[in-house]
Amino acid sequence: MTTAAGVKSVNWQAVFGHPEPYPEQADGIEAAIDAAEDDGFLVVEGACGTGKTMLALTAGIDRVRDPDSDYERVFVLTSVKQQLRQFEKDLRTINENLPEDWNPVSGLTLVGKSDVCPYSRENVAGIDDTTVYDRCEGLRERTRNLVGDGGLASTGKLVKEARAAQTGLLDTGSSGGGPTYLETAGEPTPYLPETAEYEDTEYCPFYATFLDDLPEDGDPIEAVPFDVTELGLVDTEELVRLSAGYGTCPHSVMGAVLPHVEVVVGNYYHAFDPTTVGSFTGALADDSTFVVCDEAHMLEPRVRELVSDGVGDATLRDAENELTRVIQPVEFDDSGKGTEDAELVRGELEDADVTLRELKETRDFVRDVREELDRRVTAYLDRTMPDWRADLTRLEDDEIPLRDPEEPATDELTEWAESEGYDEGAWVRAETVGAVAARILNSAEDEDKRRAAPAVGRTLANWARTDHTSFFREIELDRTWDETARENSWRRAYNAHLALHNCIPGDAIAEQLGEFGGGVLMSATLEPLDVFREVSGLNALEADGRPVIERTYGLGFPEENRASFAVDVPKFTYENRGAPGEDNETRRAYVDACAEISRSPGNVLVGMPSYAEAEWMAGELDTRLSKTVLLDESSDDGATERLKADFFGGEEKVLVTSLRGTLTEGVDYRGDRLSAAVVCGVPIINTSSPRTRAVKTAYDREFGNVPASDASGSPRGTSASRDGFEAALTVPAVRKARQTIGRVIRGSEEVGIRALVDARYARDSWNSVREYLPESEREEFSPVSSDMLRFGVDRFWSSVD
Repeated sequence: MTTAAGVKSVNWQAVFGHPEPYPEQADGIEAAIDAAEDDGFLVVEGACGTGKTMLALTAGIDRVRDPDSDYERVFVLTSVKQQLRQFEKDLRTINENLPEDWNPVSGLTLVGKSDVCPYSRENVAGIDDTTVYDRCEGLRERTRNLVGDGGLASTGKLVKEARAAQTGLLDTGSSGGGPTYLETAGEPTPYLPETAEYEDTEYCPFYATFLDDLPEDGDPIEAVPFDVTELGLVDTEELVRLSAGYGTCPHSVMGAVLPHVEVVVGNYYHAFDPTTVGSFTGALADDSTFVVCDEAHMLEPRVRELVSDGVGDATLRDAENELTRVIQPVEFDDSGKGTEDAELVRGELEDADVTLRELKETRDFVRDVREELDRRVTAYLDRTMPDWRADLTRLEDDEIPLRDPEEPATDELTEWAESEGYDEGAWVRAETVGAVAARILNSAEDEDKRRAAPAVGRTLANWARTDHTSFFREIELDRTWDETARENSWRRAYNAHLALHNCIPGDAIAEQLGEFGGGVLMSATLEPLDVFREVSGLNALEADGRPVIERTYGLGFPEENRASFAVDVPKFTYENRGAPGEDNETRRAYVDACAEISRSPGNVLVGMPSYAEAEWMAGELDTRLSKTVLLDESSDDGATERLKADFFGGEEKVLVTSLRGTLTEGVDYRGDRLSAAVVCGVPIINTSSPRTRAVKTAYDREFGNVPASDASGSPRGTSASRDGFEAALTVPAVRKARQTIGRVIRGSEEVGIRALVDARYARDSWNSVREYLPESEREEFSPVSSDMLRFGVDRFWSSVD
C-alpha cells in the first residue's frame, strides 16, 4: 500500500520541516501521535519558542500520510489571524523540505465570502463586505432558478451569454479603450465588473460556471479547475486567482476542495458554530480528521459565544412585518381582492405542511413578545432611573435578568408566555414557520435581503428547548442611536436583545471534539490544566474512553535575557484604588512602578484592567516620561492597525491598553518591537453583572467537586476543590495577564522585562493568584518591593548592555 506521496511508510522526522526538532517538539510530536492512535488528545501548554505549530502539523501530517492510519486530514482551528499565518508559513516550510519524491502536502485556508467573492473584493456590482452574504444567496438562487426544472436556460448558455457580453464590449471599444473585464487577485476574469442578466433576471456568472462544470452524478471536485494535490497550500489569494481567473466561483471551489486536502486551516467558527458546520464544514467532523485547537485558552469563551443565542427588538419587529407580508396576500384573496402572490403562498404552505393559522399564531406571538419586551425595559428604566426620558444620552449598556442569576429557575418571559396561553409548542413551532415565511418572501420579492423570521424562530425555539440551569436568560440593553424612533422612547437609545447564554459550553465542546478522531489542544497559557480539562469538556471525553495526555513546556530561551518581577504593591481593586483620577497610595504605587519600567530602553506595553483605567494611566505617564505615550481606546480594526504602526515605527514609546483588548494577544512583538510588558492588577471581569453571576453559579454547581492543585503543583483534596469564581473568573483573568507578559520574549536573542504588578501575584495570601502560574513562572516571578524595583530594573539593563 502506498500513500499519495508514493512511499511505503512515513515517519514524523521526514515530515518535520527543520533539520532538528527542539527536545520539547520531539516529545510533543510523539505524544500527539500516540494519543491520536488511541483516539485521544494531547493538551500542550508550551511557552513561546516551543514550536507548537510545527509540532501539531508534523504529528497530524504524519498520521495522514501513514498508510496504516485512518486519518485523512488535519483540521487547524485558531482564533488569531497571526497564528493562522504561522500555520500557513510552517506548512510551506514542511513542503519545501519534504523528500524529493514526495508530493507536497495539500492545504487550504478557509475564509468568508467577502474575502473570496470577486465582486465583494473589488467593491463592484453593489456588493461589498456588508452586503455580500445576502447578495450571494439571492444571486445563487436566481441562477439555480434559471437553470432548474422548467428554467429558461442551461448553465452553459448562461456562461456563454456572460462571456459574450464581455467580448462584445471589447470588440466595440465601448469602455473607452480601458479594460472592461473584472480583475481580482492580480488576475483578469472573463466577465464584466457587474453581474450578468438573462431575460431581465440577474445572475452570477461565476456561480453559473461552477454549476456548468459540476458533474451530474459525481464529486464536486471535478468542477475545480486545478489539481489541488499538486499545489501544496492554496491560500486565499491563490484560490481566488485560480478560480476567478478561470471564471468560476471561488467560494464554491473552496467548498468542493475542502474534503480533498490534507490540511485545512480555519477558525473556531468552522468547527463549533452550528450554522457554519451545518452548511459548510460538517463533512470534516468525523473520525478521519486530526483536529488542532490553537490558542486553546480561548476555546471556552469563544465556543460559549457560538453556542449561545439571542435576538434583538429590531429583528423581532422585522420578523413580525415579514410574517404579515406572507399572510396578507391570502387574506386579500379570501376577501375578493385577489393577488398574484396568493397562489404562491398557498402552494408553499401546502408543500411545507404549515397552515395559515400557524402563520397568524406565530405572528401574534412575535408581536406579543416584542410588546412584553417593551413593557419590561420601560418598567426597568422607570424603576432604576425615573427621569431617564429627560436625557436619553445618559443611558449606558445594561442587563435585565429574567431570573435570579444565582438561583436556577424558569425565566420570567417563559412564565409570562404560559400565562398568556403560549405553550412550548408556540415557541418551538416558530422555527419552522419562520423558515417557511423566508422561503416564500425570497420567491415573491426580488430584494436580496437576509430575512429576520428564521433567526427569530430559531431563538424562540431554543429558548424553549434549553434548560434553566446551564442557560441564563436576560434582556441586554446595547447602546445605539436611532433617530427614527420616538423622541421619548428607549428604542432611540437602545436596541434590546433577548439573550440566551450558555453558561457551561463544555458539553458542546466535548460533543464536537468527540466527532473528530483525535488531535492536539495547545496554547502558551493553559495552566491550571485541571481547570482547562474540566471547562473544555476533556474530562468528559476521557470518561468516555478517549485518552487525554498532558505536556507542559516552559520558556526555553536564555534566562539571563529576561527579568521577571512580581511587584508587591496594594491590590488593584476598587476598594483600594477608587475611581480613576483619585489620588491615593494605591494609585501612586502603580504609576511609580509603571514609570520605572517604562524608562527601559525600547518600547514598553502597559496593560490595565479596563479602558478607563488605561486612559488614567496614560495621562499619568505622559506627565512623568520623556517618551511618547500612546493610548489604545476601544475602536475598530483600522484604528488599531494605525496605532500598532505608530507604536512600532520611529522612536521608542509606551503603549497603554486594556488587558481585555486586542493588543495583548495575537500581536507580533518579535525582535525589537517590545522591551518590557507591565500588567497592572488581575483583570477579573465585572463580578456584579447578572450574566457573570449566572456563569459563576453554574460553575459552582457543575465543578464544585473538581480537585485542584496547590501552589507546589501537588493535588489538593476535594475539600479544597475549585469553585465557580476560580474556574469562571480568576483563572481566565490570570491567563489574560500571562498572555500580555508573553509578548516580550519571542526569540532566543531577545531581551526584556516582564512585570506583574499587584500583591496577589507576589504573596501567597488567601486571595493570591500565584498558584495559577505554572511552577516555572512562580520561580521566576520572585516578589520585589516597590522601593527595590528601580534597583532590579537598572541591574537587569546593566547586565545585558
